This record gives sequence, structure tokens and C-alpha cells, in this order.
Amino acid sequence: MSKAVIIGSGVGGLATSIHLAKAGFEVIVIEKNDFIGGKVNSKSIGKYRFDMGPSVFTSPELVDELIALSPKVVSFDYVKLEESCRYFFTDGKQINLPAQVDGLVDTLSKEFSEDPKILRRELENRAKNYKAAYPVFITVSLHRWKEWMNKHLFSAIVRIPKFGLFRSMASVNRQKFKHPHTQQIFNRFATYNGSSPYKSPGMLNIISHLEFNIGPFMPKGGIVSVSQSLYQVAINLGVKFHLNETAIKIEHDQKKVGAVQTTKNRYDADIIVSNMDVHFTYEKLLDNFKAPKTILLQEKSSSAIVFYWGIKKEFPSLGIHNIFFAEHYEDEFKDIFDRKILSQDPTIYVHISSKQEKADAPEASENWFVMVNSPVDVGQNWEDAVSTLRKHLLKRLSFTLKEDIESLIEVEDIMHPQIIESRYFGKQGSIYGNSSNSASAAFYRHPNFSKSLKGLYFSGVTVHPGGGIPLALNSAKIVARLVAEDLKNSK
Repeated sequence: MSKAVIIGSGVGGLATSIHLAKAGFEVIVIEKNDFIGGKVNSKSIGKYRFDMGPSVFTSPELVDELIALSPKVVSFDYVKLEESCRYFFTDGKQINLPAQVDGLVDTLSKEFSEDPKILRRELENRAKNYKAAYPVFITVSLHRWKEWMNKHLFSAIVRIPKFGLFRSMASVNRQKFKHPHTQQIFNRFATYNGSSPYKSPGMLNIISHLEFNIGPFMPKGGIVSVSQSLYQVAINLGVKFHLNETAIKIEHDQKKVGAVQTTKNRYDADIIVSNMDVHFTYEKLLDNFKAPKTILLQEKSSSAIVFYWGIKKEFPSLGIHNIFFAEHYEDEFKDIFDRKILSQDPTIYVHISSKQEKADAPEASENWFVMVNSPVDVGQNWEDAVSTLRKHLLKRLSFTLKEDIESLIEVEDIMHPQIIESRYFGKQGSIYGNSSNSASAAFYRHPNFSKSLKGLYFSGVTVHPGGGIPLALNSAKIVARLVAEDLKNSK
């Protein structure tokens, strides 16, 4: 039986382990932390439970596909949310955006005088763009030309003029929608892969399709149940996990991989899949091996500062997902990507899973995941930045919600770029590897395989097709297909 070693147990690594085990490999997963799931993990502080990383869940069918591969029943339940997000603007305007097209169109046309026909047409157009782009740019490798030669290529080529490849997301949305608040709502989807809407191509507007045309979902037990369920599937398929064990070297002869050395053992391998940040794969694991600098030197995605607050009060004005927009939205992204400083007036995201999962907080209380986007770590004083930011958040949220928020905080934890780098091996604290702040960014993501080392593959958010749970799961599917193809060709 061929042996596969996977480095890292993020959702991309978990999904890859399932695919390879199903294909007949003996699979070992190496994880440096004492928990699986990477950023998709959970922490309890007192009586409060928090999802530590991703909070938005779309494309549940990708998880369902993996659950179906288990030889034993694995429970994975989720509900479609009735509400997409609640938005709070600095001019005092507040809207609750329904998670279905009719309600969305009605709300935006009523509140911001948008033309409902234009709204519907644009949502339909983004659905068509997604349908055309998905099988060409997301589900296959962009780095093997024959993968492009599929039946879907022509449909994608035909729609290129509608993708907005050579215009920014913001410029496309400025043309389509007349009210600045509507534009801001659609622009925010650039942050789903750690990019700026003022730099990233208009094609990324397809991200909004998943939330606005299909809707967000909430897994029972929180987002962490995604990684927990995949872990159970992997176990059922015979995958072996080694936690608290750090990979320190990928052995190779400059042509082919041979084994993984860890802090505790050495594992022979026919193939190796790195689910850790691709930058650190080269920096920490591949001695005397030339890294693809053109790819690795691309601009990094944003990072984040997160406060996990146990709030001893319920707020009916808040939903599961809440956005408190900055007044000067474009300046916020200039701070993040150009000036590399934390914005003095950042957009605030508040996720409250206890609105759906009552067990996540005590009675009459809520678990607040409070996040702002930040630059990556380039030597900033994060202790001072976090302290200053905390004061601003408390002031802004207290003013908007008309309540002294600080007096309600019962428990607290903090995440910032240096912690992200240390805990998750995210280069400089970047969450998604490279940003998508250019029309060619998709082609500058690291491929899912090594062009120089036979048997070395890559999955996860820092490689193709990109960041977020759905794309990480797609990266695993791509790896599995490449491995099968390479094995077939080697015979």
C-alpha cells in the first residue's frame, strides 16, 4: 500500500486525507498543535464557546460530499440562515439584509432607492459568472494546460467581458449600483479572501453570489463541526493522526520526496501533501531547494485582530453576522495594504453564534467574535495597536448600540497577526497567503503540486484556488485528481 503523509490538519489537509485514504493510500497526518482543524477550531472560555477562525459558511455540499465517503455514519447538520447580515453605517442607517433574493432586492431598493430590475439582473449575472468560472478556475489546476482543455472552457471564455477582469470590484459596483452603501455592501466580499475591493479584479464579485443568491448556512455546533466531522470521516477511513508533532524536514533527493522528519519520528512517504502555509513549507521544511520566488514574493493577504468577548447581555438589534462599516472605506484598505498600519476607523465585524447555537453562551448572554482586518506583521507594535483598537471598538460599539459594552465583558481573549503566525504558521500573520489584488493574482497562487519534486503536493488556503473553507476543500479535490493522474502516468 502506497504511503501518504499530510503536513497540517486544516480543512484542506483533512479533506485531502479523506480523498487519499478513499483512493487506497495509507495516510498519516502530522499536526503541530494539540487540536485538528487549523483555523477552523474552537475554544471555550468559562461558559462561553467561540469559533476561533472562519465564521461564514457557504457551499455545504462540499462537506456533504466528503461525509458521504465515510464507511460509517457521520452526522453533519446545518441550517440555512434567514438573514445574510446586519449592516450599521456611520450616518446612523441600519439594515437587516435577508438571505434570499426577493428580500434582498426589496430591502436595497427600499432603503437605498436601487432599481430592483438592475439588482436582479446583476445578481443573475453574478450567478452566471460563477457557473462559468467555477469549473475552469476553481475546481481544476491552472498550472497544467490539459486541465484547461475541458468542456467548460468555451463558456468561461465567452463570459470574459462580463467578468470584470481588468476593472476593480469597486469600480464595477460603482457602475452597477448608485448608492454608496449598496456599493460598500458588495465591496466587502473582497475581504473574504483578504483583499482590497479597490485593487482586486471585478471577477471576485462572484463571491457575493454564494451568499446573496444561495445564502449563508450555520452548522449545528458551530463552524468547528466542519473540521470535527471531516476528522471523524478520516478516522473511519483509517487515517492516522499525530498531534503535538511538528514537521521539521521533507527529505528528498532534488528529484523526488522520500520522507517527513518530525520532532518525534520519521515517516517514509510515496507522496507528501503540505497543508501548511506554502511559504513556510519552503522556508522550514525544504533544505537546499530553490523556492519559486515570483510566486512567494507576491503581496500577502490581510491579517486580522480578533477579540473574543463573553457579553453578559442579549442584544436583539444584533444578528448572527453584523458589520459596522468604516466611514472612509477606501482609506481603510490603503492603511492595510499600502501604509501597513491599522486603520484608526476600521470596519468592525461581530459574529454571534449563540444567536443560533444557544449552548455557546450562558442564558441572557452572547459570545461575540469581534474582528477587524489588519495589515500583516512587518514589525508593528501589536501590543500598543491592540490596546488602542480595543478602546476604539468599545467606543464605537457602545455609541451605536447605546450601551456600555466594556461593563458587559465577562471573559476575553485576543488574536493578532503575530499569534496567527505562531499558532497557524501563516506567513506574517496573513490569513490567506497571497492577496488577490491584481487581475493576474489567481495565476500567481502556488500550484497544487511541485514542478520540481515528484510526489510533493500542496493543499489549503495559501495555494490554488485560494482562501476560505470552500476553496480549501476544492484544493483537496484538485490534489486527489493530480495524484491519481500522476500515478497513472507513472505506470
